[in-house]
Amino acid sequence: MKSHHWPWTFIFFTTIGAILLIAGIAALAGMLQGTHPLFNDDMAGWALIVSAIASVLTGAFPLALRRLAEKEGA
Repeated sequence: MKSHHWPWTFIFFTTIGAILLIAGIAALAGMLQGTHPLFNDDMAGWALIVSAIASVLTGAFPLALRRLAEKEGA
């Protein structure tokens, strides 16, 4: 039986997405307001959260392709 492992791109982009999500939540909570002028706006937190979602979806694409290839027997 073949071993199933995660594509490295899925791991990389999911990790980046998790970091962006944590930063976005921290920005919305106001914890990053003194670090950079861009974080003084609430929209910066939303932008980080949207970027986190996009990053996770980017990583999910190679995972879906690998699962389809395994199902076909490649």
